[in-house]
Formats: sequence, structure tokens, C-alpha cells
Amino acid sequence: MDLAVNPYVSVDCVLLGFDGEQLNVLIVRQSGAGGEDSTGNYKLPGRLIYMNENLDEAAQRVLKQLTGLVQVNMMQFKAFGGIDRLQNPSDSVWLERFHHLDHHIERIVTIAYTSLLRIDRKMEKLEGGYEAQWTPIGDLPKLAFDHNDIVHEAVESVRQKSTLDPTLLFDLLPRKFTAAQLRVVMETVQGIALDVKNFHKKIATMPYVIPLEEKEDGVNHRAARYYQFRRPRNKKCVKNNQNI
Repeated sequence: MDLAVNPYVSVDCVLLGFDGEQLNVLIVRQSGAGGEDSTGNYKLPGRLIYMNENLDEAAQRVLKQLTGLVQVNMMQFKAFGGIDRLQNPSDSVWLERFHHLDHHIERIVTIAYTSLLRIDRKMEKLEGGYEAQWTPIGDLPKLAFDHNDIVHEAVESVRQKSTLDPTLLFDLLPRKFTAAQLRVVMETVQGIALDVKNFHKKIATMPYVIPLEEKEDGVNHRAARYYQFRRPRNKKCVKNNQNI
């Protein structure tokens, strides 16, 4: 029996954004991963953790270093530690080169986080020659490591959590949004079909959705009213409106 200790732990961040029609995920190019035709050229934003930081600090550091975003609501949702995570030799080589290691990595455990972001938020800083891009979930290429599986698990996690707490979904919306935008976000993330005709009535039961006097401007259809999200002080009002 091999009792060798595995010292490598990383964090990977699944940043989900909504473009008005579908969910997107932010992926980054592996620096020095190979040519344009190489598989696994793209991955989730992630790094090995430092000895002097906890997991949450590591996740926030990675997000800041690769996107410039700070103080983002990150949700830890699962650990991935399959013994075959490094079955592709090029992934091990990339890890060792990127982190300037002088020995071979045979196994790595990653703690996965997810975050919901407005897709139009500007990424102020990209570090180390990374190229980042929003990609529709359905159009994801083959990612490095097991990152395709991590994305799938993240979407399922967000779907389950937002069913219990719909206020999570407002991080995907603009500060001012229409009823149609809210409905499409909910349908897309939760995988459900909502009654369009009765949706305004459902909004009226949500105390954290505030109607504004302002309406759409410069549109070819009937101008829709804007709404604004007001985060509830407690979860009681949310629980009373879960089935929306």
C-alpha cells in the first residue's frame, strides 16, 4: 500500500455570467500550454494555495489576480480529488512549469468555488499573459484537468441553491432590470418554464423586488417598467417566496 502524502491543494473558481439569453462561464488560457490546436488550452481560473492563507482567502486572491474583481460573493460548493485528475500528462507538466516546481506532481486536490456576476463587469486586470473569455456553457471546449465536470457541478449547485434562495440570481442582473430579464434568468438557471402572463403577479409577492417609476427608453415595443433588487435583511421573506 502506497502511503505517500499528497501536499498539493488548489482552488478553482467557476464564474458564471448571464448575457441575456444563456449562462456563460469565464475561462482562461493556460500560459504556455501549447499551440492553438492543443486540447486543454483553456481552464478555470485557479491556483495552488499558499501556506499562509485559508481557502476563502485563496479563492479571493485568484479572482483578484486573474480578473481584478474584489469582494465578490464566492460560494464553496465541492472538493474534487479523483486520483485520475492528472491523467493528461500535459496538465502535470503545465502545473510544474507554471509554479516553478522542480519535482513531478502526481496528484492534486482542488476546492471549487462559484460566483454569479454581471457579465458586463469589466475585468480590470489580467495577470501573467492570461487571456480570459466568457463562453456559453453549451459551447465550452475541452478544458484542462476535470474542469468541464467542475463547471457542470457548479451549475447544478447554483440551480439547487437558487431554488431555495432566489435572491442569489440577482447578482446576474443589471442594477435596473425588467420583469422579462428576471424571468429569463430564473428559467435559464433553474431549468424551469414560468407562466409569462402571471409572472408580474409573482413579482408583486417578492418584497425584495422594488418597482421603479422608470421605464425602458428607445425601444420598438411597449416600454417595460424597471425593477430594482433590495437585499432582504432576513431570509424569512425569501422562504415564503421560494416557489416563484
